[in-house]
Amino acid sequence: MTNNISKIIVVFFALVTMASCKKFLNQIPDNLLKEEDIFKTYNNTNGYLAQVYANIPDEFSSRFAPGGSYAGPWTGASDEANYWSLNWVMSNALNQSTWDNNIGGTYWTNFYKPVRTATDFISKIDAATAPDLTDLQKMRFKAEARALRAIFYYWMMRLYGPVIITENVVPVEGTGDAIFFPRTSFDSCVAYVTRELDQAYTELKTSETLGQNQPANLPLNNEWGRITTGVCKAYKAQVLLMSASPLFNGNKDYASLKNKDGLQLISQTYDANKWKLATAAYREFLNEFVPGTYKLYTENDTDPFIAAYKSCKNVMLNDWNPEWIWGKAMCGGAGDYWYDITPKLVGYNNTVGKGAGFLSVNQSMVDAYEMNNGLAISDALSGYQSSGFSNFRAPYDVKDRSTFNQWVNREARFYVGVSYNRCYWQNQGSSPNEVVPVFELSGNSGRTQSTWDVSSTGYIVRKQLANSNQSRGWVYIRLAQMYLDYAEALNESSPGDPDILKAVNGIRERAGLPQYGAGTNPLPVPIGQDAVRNIIWHERQVELAFENVRYFDLRRWKIAAETMGADVYGMNIFADGAGFYEKTLVQKRRFLPRDYLWPIPNNEILKDKYLVQNPGW
Repeated sequence: MTNNISKIIVVFFALVTMASCKKFLNQIPDNLLKEEDIFKTYNNTNGYLAQVYANIPDEFSSRFAPGGSYAGPWTGASDEANYWSLNWVMSNALNQSTWDNNIGGTYWTNFYKPVRTATDFISKIDAATAPDLTDLQKMRFKAEARALRAIFYYWMMRLYGPVIITENVVPVEGTGDAIFFPRTSFDSCVAYVTRELDQAYTELKTSETLGQNQPANLPLNNEWGRITTGVCKAYKAQVLLMSASPLFNGNKDYASLKNKDGLQLISQTYDANKWKLATAAYREFLNEFVPGTYKLYTENDTDPFIAAYKSCKNVMLNDWNPEWIWGKAMCGGAGDYWYDITPKLVGYNNTVGKGAGFLSVNQSMVDAYEMNNGLAISDALSGYQSSGFSNFRAPYDVKDRSTFNQWVNREARFYVGVSYNRCYWQNQGSSPNEVVPVFELSGNSGRTQSTWDVSSTGYIVRKQLANSNQSRGWVYIRLAQMYLDYAEALNESSPGDPDILKAVNGIRERAGLPQYGAGTNPLPVPIGQDAVRNIIWHERQVELAFENVRYFDLRRWKIAAETMGADVYGMNIFADGAGFYEKTLVQKRRFLPRDYLWPIPNNEILKDKYLVQNPGW
């Protein structure tokens, strides 16, 4: 395991806040400190803890994965979207299964850095001599570090499976068995991480007053992005959901994955009780924090369809609204993502905002959105038309305009998630002419304008699109996901429980869609566990689209070969007019069995005599 902390000096990061009614967590390089000075003042101690926070990924920088922002390639690597016009983007190597140990191992190295820092912090905070740091504050800080360490371990586990768990500080100048370790079995990793999250939760509750009577379910000093009791409970549930899922629950494909001493790293026995443990964890979270701390974000409008559109759009844009459980505050890479999902818009002035528009939505994702009547486009009663044009006004538009019928009368979340050809652009700026992106060959955002600043499918991701490229927060977990997680776990542990559809229906109601067996114009209740599983999976795909959830879902469900490995289609960007609207093969993909678990860096394998590689690498 890489040793990442200097024994003599550390970079000190300050916790700063914005001048607003809410405070945000951020880390800014300030100065260098000797190690013995770290715990002599409250600010220095807080700053050292901020080093751990500083390694939380800035997912707005996914195009540059696996760069210094720790962002991942998750959206482009899933079946949702692609960066196909940029051949150097990491997700393309994953899409073709042409990646290697060096690329895949980056996150192993990156995430062990904050693990090491957090462990060091935990080992020393109790002995801190800062006169302005109380014992209760020490406990709160320790809890934050403990939870962060557990979360970084979880992020590694969902990539690599069994990892190396080290509870104590690894000596900086250690050698041999003092610094080399075997992998911990996956079930033991799960037990450790959930235990740590439980302990962090308890420490936060115990230190709740902090001399300020500040509830532990709120971030310290209202610095949004800090660990809370809700974060601890939410991640515990997510770890248990992952543990119960097919990839790790009795997966016979990993029978050969053993340590050199013969220890089986992934259990070969399916354990149904794991779904019950996950269900209980989600129920605990919901019972404690909903609706008191978190609730689904909604907005009002006289038009229910517009209200649904606003709610589903702005839940992502309004930082730290009541649905956000945890995220990264004031991400510096927000402008990168804004550029990725903003069309090139040649011929307009700069007030409208111009980008590249190369984060392209796959046709399969476009087709996943339902019609506004709640029926799939494959349903003969849905009203879906695959050809022709109609006059239609999108929920963000100012007038009716001729629209390809495939994009007419779709559910509100479609218009939140996808920019399509000749849609009204939300940032009109001071343009004297109406701003409408055209993705056809000769259009203002078409292939003739650039060979790379262009959508490969004729669609661009629209979700998370703000009118400016200013820094803002990225949400990691929101309540909608917790509801859908709970529904999934409950369907596997107690099929037929009424809470399953209640959780799903709450999400659909917010989206303005008919519910299953409830509300106005209800849809038929799906019969049987498999049918319910399918609607849960579908609801996850649409509600959580482009939020870095789908990539991990498809892997833990063990269906990545037929989804992420499927060919990608879109519109024909090499044609104008009617030719553009022909479904066209954009990219051939493959997903190999080895791709389910990421490779550990080869240099780590070579130097650690106990460390074994994942199958296929």
